[in-house]
Amino acid sequence: MASETAPKVPVYSVNDLKTTTDDAVVAYLTTLPDPYKFTQNHLKSNVRFALGYGGVAIAGFTFYADRKLGWEATRSPWIIAAVVSYFVLNSLLTIWIWAVEAGEIFQGSRKTGEAISVSSSAKKHSPFYKLHILYKSSSNEVIQEKEFETSFTTWFSSEGILHPEPLRRWLAGEIEVLQRAAEENEKQTGGLSAHVGKQGGSKKKR
Repeated sequence: MASETAPKVPVYSVNDLKTTTDDAVVAYLTTLPDPYKFTQNHLKSNVRFALGYGGVAIAGFTFYADRKLGWEATRSPWIIAAVVSYFVLNSLLTIWIWAVEAGEIFQGSRKTGEAISVSSSAKKHSPFYKLHILYKSSSNEVIQEKEFETSFTTWFSSEGILHPEPLRRWLAGEIEVLQRAAEENEKQTGGLSAHVGKQGGSKKKR
């Protein structure tokens, strides 16, 4: 049950619904009970931040030079190089986000060596949230690759409050390793406080 202080999301903003759901998916994968818990790999996000902050730093430097040193200073080779570097970094950032990350919201691994990659997408004015997962063994063999979707209304109330349990049940019903985690948790708790479980009704695309 959602907390009374849980923030509300604008129900007509697909971007806000997607971002909030993405965060909930990541939080869920990183708080599973051992040995199913995933540790997130931040390499791609670190590269994105480095490119982004690098561009911001260069923009700040050129702005300072223009304000403090005057127009003539901006014609120096150093300033020209900085401006070129700014556009190069921003181009690389765009390529990184769209071609390398490509909608990926989570990449992580378990202590046993299995790794999972999760990408999400949602179309403007569409109520559906789509996930693509790629789960590999420690030897890099594909255990499960799947694309599936369902409506945001599965876990968002009409007031825009996210209820995590329906989201977790949906994920467990589609992703095999999460279903195993749910079954193990149910055994340990006697079904009284199962962390996740099966839930049908989603649209699947394989």
